[in-house]
Amino acid sequence: MRVCEYVKCEQFPCSDVRHECYVVPDVDVQPDHVSIILISEAAPAEPGDYYYAPGDPLFQQTTVQAFNDAGAHVSSIQDILGLGVYLTTAVKCGKTGYGIKAGTVKECSRLLEQELALFPQVKAYLLMGDVAIKAVNTIAERAGEGRVIPAGSTYKIRGPAYFFRGQRAFPSYLQAGPSFFIEKSKRKMIAEDIAGALSLVKRESSPLPHREG
Repeated sequence: MRVCEYVKCEQFPCSDVRHECYVVPDVDVQPDHVSIILISEAAPAEPGDYYYAPGDPLFQQTTVQAFNDAGAHVSSIQDILGLGVYLTTAVKCGKTGYGIKAGTVKECSRLLEQELALFPQVKAYLLMGDVAIKAVNTIAERAGEGRVIPAGSTYKIRGPAYFFRGQRAFPSYLQAGPSFFIEKSKRKMIAEDIAGALSLVKRESSPLPHREG
């Protein structure tokens, strides 16, 4: 399955993003093999920096480093996909400035909702940064489910178990982009959150020990 064949923006109503940077993952994935979805902020300003771009794109470099920090021995996005982790962005277009308007996050969350629905076996969501957190909260609130992640600074709200549609949701920091290499304290927390999601999936996938009657 290629997600870009199922999830498409037709109208491009948002005014504070770069529509020429629009991208939905064009990668062949098997939905039933995806157990973790990592959602970061927005598409990069340069298409060549995106997760699934050829070569060694920036998003791959920082994300591979984040997974290695978490104890997962990977060297590419394909290795991460092999772990059952699908990567996408909450906003499908590139930013024009530092922030993204709430209305844009809300509008694009409709695409994200369609995208998430394609993966029925997900056990954990990694919400990398405020935009990803806001997008998932918007999806839940639109369905009358209430907020998934409470308001507050990420470092203060990390730790408790949060759930999105019955599965764990981990609020974390943005791992895609150059700032990842600079902020060492956030790198540590990112690694902890990724390791937590991987560990959860591993526990839930392990067969129960056999007991003699």
